[in-house]
Amino acid sequence: MKKISLFASLLLSAFLVVQPAFVLASDSTNKATVSGLPDFITLVEENHPVVVNISTTKDVGGQSYRPPQLRGLPDEMLRYFFGIPNSKLDEFRGGVPKGHPDNSPKKRPHSLGSGFIISEDGYILTNHHVVSGADEIIVTLHDRKELKATLIGSDKRTDVALLKIEATGLPFAKIGSRETLKVGQWVLAIGEPFGLDYTVTHGIISALGRALPDDTYVPFIQTDVAINPGNSGGPLFNLDGEVVGINSQIYSSSGGAMGLSFSIPIDIAMNVVHQLKTNGEVTRGYLGVSVQEVTSDLSKSFGLDKPKGALVGETFPDTPAEKAGIQAGDIILEFDGQPIRKSADLPPIVGVTPIDEAVTVKVLRQGKEKTFKVTLAALGEEDEPRTQKVKPSRNNPLGATVEDLDKATLRNLQLPFGVGIKAVLGGPAEQAGLRRGDILVTIDFKPVKSVKGLKALLRSLPKNRSLPMRVIRDGRSLFLPITLSD
Repeated sequence: MKKISLFASLLLSAFLVVQPAFVLASDSTNKATVSGLPDFITLVEENHPVVVNISTTKDVGGQSYRPPQLRGLPDEMLRYFFGIPNSKLDEFRGGVPKGHPDNSPKKRPHSLGSGFIISEDGYILTNHHVVSGADEIIVTLHDRKELKATLIGSDKRTDVALLKIEATGLPFAKIGSRETLKVGQWVLAIGEPFGLDYTVTHGIISALGRALPDDTYVPFIQTDVAINPGNSGGPLFNLDGEVVGINSQIYSSSGGAMGLSFSIPIDIAMNVVHQLKTNGEVTRGYLGVSVQEVTSDLSKSFGLDKPKGALVGETFPDTPAEKAGIQAGDIILEFDGQPIRKSADLPPIVGVTPIDEAVTVKVLRQGKEKTFKVTLAALGEEDEPRTQKVKPSRNNPLGATVEDLDKATLRNLQLPFGVGIKAVLGGPAEQAGLRRGDILVTIDFKPVKSVKGLKALLRSLPKNRSLPMRVIRDGRSLFLPITLSD
């Protein structure tokens, strides 16, 4: 018993000696973990007053009028069972008698979103889609004060709108820059999801320069911040309390947040603000080319060590690109001193470049770098940039049947030469991604003028090396890589 008691005593003493050190270590670890997290509380307290709620209404005219005994009956019943002709149905559908209470104008809630103040005299940024089509815009400040807003201007292409309320001395947001952003850094959103005022969510930046199919001019900031309907137009903050983006879109199959949120870089938005304040409208530069991504296979066929740049699939007639000498097959490496790493980089840079000013464009043409001076024109509604994507090629053996094209067909396509692809049987043609109906124009920048000429050309071209092949598909020019076998 004594031996056991002595052992127990020693064990207890050891535990008492070790325990304080363990607790200290545990406390130290907790403090380190807590101190390593951002101070979201201070960030929110300092910046939530700049966030506003935006609601809109739309006039929808008088309500449909029908005598009480006929209300709720469909037009078909009125027509067939009561003998009311189509001309008289208007009296029951919308032709309300003058003076009838149902003839008074009605306002219907049209949209609900967020925004943020960018100046002490009441300028506010939000999304175009939040206020589009509204007859009245109401801004609710953080102190619940409601003010009617004037739409200064709106830009559909970037989804940015500028509002103005009559007020002074307002708190306003600090404006940051996308240039300082890094993938993985913390960001925070404040907005009005589902009308719930001043809701805060946080996350990290998942990707930068994200191109979406219908938003060619916006290199989006992708985050995993929880963004829901109603957050649109609200600010995205960095940890310094600077606005770095405008929350604009979510990717969701359910309508709710799924960790894929997209924000408009604040630099893009402030460029729009400057133009709307100065000119009342937004003007963008127009180059006049269609571009496609430089894939791994294409980069080899063009002699590049790695994929980069924007490959010009087509230069449109009477455009700045054509006048400057840029051709289909050129790979744009730099535009106005800014590197073009992928095709999606080009349209936003061109869009914010001032028109009527000469800028330098560096291209790679058949293995050699060339520099051109281009003076951009103004982008019109019909001048949407075109970006084509080419799927990776597959490894298969050779084969394609071709046919000569008559002069009328070539003239209609505005082509000096080319042959039609009747069928793809396999091999390099299939591997390159050729399709039935394509028009083959050049291989390795050498013209394909006829079926006979193509056969001779195929014999003379290098084998087992990727070569650029230009085709016309659905009226658009693109390049495909083709490797001819021995």
